Amino acid sequence: MGGEVQDDDSLAGRAAARRRGPRIAARHAGRFAPVGAAPVTLGSWPAAATVAPFFNARSVAVIGASADPLKIGGRPVAGLIEAGFEGRILPVNPNYPTVQGLPAYRSIADVPGEVDLAIVSVPTRDVHGAIEACAAKGVRAAVVFSAGFAEVDEAGRQAQDSLVALARRHGMRLMGPNCMGTINVRRRLIASFTYIVSGNWPKPGGVSIVSQSGAFGSYCLGLARDQGIGLNLWATTGNQADVDFTDTLAYALEDPETRVVLAYIEGCGRPQALVGALERARALGKPVVMMKVGASDVGAAAAASHTASLAGADEVYDALFRQYDVHRARSLEEFLSIGYACNLGRFPTTPALGVLTISGGAGVLTADTARREGLDVPELPAPAREELRALVPAGGLRNPVDLTGAALHDFSLWPKSLRILMQQGGCPTAVLFMAHLGRNPVFVERLRPIFEALSAEFSDRVFALAMDAAPEVRRSLEERGMLVYRDPVEATRAIAALVRFGRAFAERGAAEAPPVLPPQPDLPAGPLDERAAKAILAGAGIPMVPDRIARTAEEAAAAAEALGFPVAMKILSPDIAHKTEVGGVALGLASAAAVRDAFARIGASAREKAPGARIEGVIVSPMVGRGTEMILGVHRDPVFGPVVMAGLGGIHVEALGDVSFRVAPFSEAEAMRMLRELRAWPLLEGARGAPPADVEALAAALARLSVFADRHRDRLLGVDVNPFILHPRGRGGVAVDALIQTL
Repeated sequence: MGGEVQDDDSLAGRAAARRRGPRIAARHAGRFAPVGAAPVTLGSWPAAATVAPFFNARSVAVIGASADPLKIGGRPVAGLIEAGFEGRILPVNPNYPTVQGLPAYRSIADVPGEVDLAIVSVPTRDVHGAIEACAAKGVRAAVVFSAGFAEVDEAGRQAQDSLVALARRHGMRLMGPNCMGTINVRRRLIASFTYIVSGNWPKPGGVSIVSQSGAFGSYCLGLARDQGIGLNLWATTGNQADVDFTDTLAYALEDPETRVVLAYIEGCGRPQALVGALERARALGKPVVMMKVGASDVGAAAAASHTASLAGADEVYDALFRQYDVHRARSLEEFLSIGYACNLGRFPTTPALGVLTISGGAGVLTADTARREGLDVPELPAPAREELRALVPAGGLRNPVDLTGAALHDFSLWPKSLRILMQQGGCPTAVLFMAHLGRNPVFVERLRPIFEALSAEFSDRVFALAMDAAPEVRRSLEERGMLVYRDPVEATRAIAALVRFGRAFAERGAAEAPPVLPPQPDLPAGPLDERAAKAILAGAGIPMVPDRIARTAEEAAAAAEALGFPVAMKILSPDIAHKTEVGGVALGLASAAAVRDAFARIGASAREKAPGARIEGVIVSPMVGRGTEMILGVHRDPVFGPVVMAGLGGIHVEALGDVSFRVAPFSEAEAMRMLRELRAWPLLEGARGAPPADVEALAAALARLSVFADRHRDRLLGVDVNPFILHPRGRGGVAVDALIQTL
């Protein structure tokens, strides 16, 4: 389906999008910019400009508008009126002269002037005609509430495709069908039938919510509103026939009023667009908190490759989120809690946490949580402890600092102790466990000026108060830049997320480019034997052990003499992926006689256990020597394409499952982050006096493998480099076996 607003994940499609982007942006940006507001900077995402009408329309037509505000066709009219939308509200219904006190029009054609956004709430059979009328009117965007399309059956899918084709011929964007629409909280623009904001409009703020699910998105909206979280944009994408999750995510990220995006995703139809949006988020320094559901292993059935058997669909999403510094929330509570913290807009880069408490037990709980979440709870220096001892002789002084019940009588202990933690303890963040103090009006009045002074004095720090507080107390504290949680564990986790975002934004400020490989030929067709696979990977810069092919016992002995004893010998066949399983490997051969015997033995075993395999001889190579056995692999994910794996190799890879993944391609710096995720990382650093391994060489090999995989993404099915023998630092590493599978 053609059309100037169509997005395409192909290289040609992305190039075309870049060419038409400025033209589309120019046509949309001025028309849909909010009056008196800063224009949205659309960056390198041309589709984002065409999404603008859904959030910044100045005139909204409701086709199928109902006089009953409880009906789906009546909700957006009632919502726009109740919210105080300052633009034109245009009900369209041929059966009524007025709808909810507003003049109604028989058709969209009868509406005077331009219409920026149309809401379509009519029976399924009438949707095509409504979109056709919108196209003739010149409407630039339409939200389709109506269901009964691709989510139902093939006929519905065809009808949906016809809608998209019609819209794209006229340069119109469609949200839905079968969606709950969009909201711009600041502009009081509601293009949705959700009733969750009725009677209680959300507080404007920096949190935008993008959801593929309407019901889930609406529930999140209500919970966030009730928790007092400041909201900006809200979108639910439904069937995603045209505008999809990545379009709305990109637009929300580009919006200058958005500080953090909370995103709910079930599946991804445009993986490269999602990657591009996450790259953009990182470049803008805007956190994304993602809830991804559906952890089944779609398309990850075990194959001959170890990598394929370990790379489930959910593992790949996990890897993508780590790669692009997305916080993956595992619960709705966490989803909103982290978004609430990010809305503060402060992202410390130092993991030192100060803990101030009136309960020793709560202090220990907070410290334990901090350690699990990667934060430090540094011990205060001796001079600081002495100052605290003078303040609270019976308190805990090391950090956590326990003020005991004395803090309920002497409120000056709070600011004095906190200053010591901040200034002498070097803590940019602090959790203050204050129990029930927020419910006592006398305590609140005494604490209020203290926190006003502290928030002004430490305006760049993050304070999370763990306390039970009345709603008005909480709002007062939040207005002064404080985070307020009931649970000290939740408060600590939120601070840990802020620090992770802060460190990621700081570390990745400079672009990290993948390595550049020399030109390479296309992958040959058909199954490849080990030697061919090793030659191809060596051309990509991955070090390989030297070897020779032998087709007779005498050739094998001569090869061993030339390479130097001891040697390893392996059966060579494009049809045998795992040679040990057919007895096709002999190691540590120290003489010509041993080589001749092994040649006969492994050949006979391979022919017996793999009778149909083509035997091309054996590979003879020198024994590499002791080192850490690692595995490097590539798996072709059905959504994201080539995914690279690293982990402990040899026979341990599937038994231990200590592996890490990244979506190709990536840099050496990203490869190092990937390796640090392994449970075996302490071994690579050098444990119990052992020398550290040459992890830099391993990272270089992984990055080159990722570029190789990306370059051959259309033909490559999988790669296993197992084992990759990693030597001590400065001595590199070398692959001793390789498998390449092609389509």
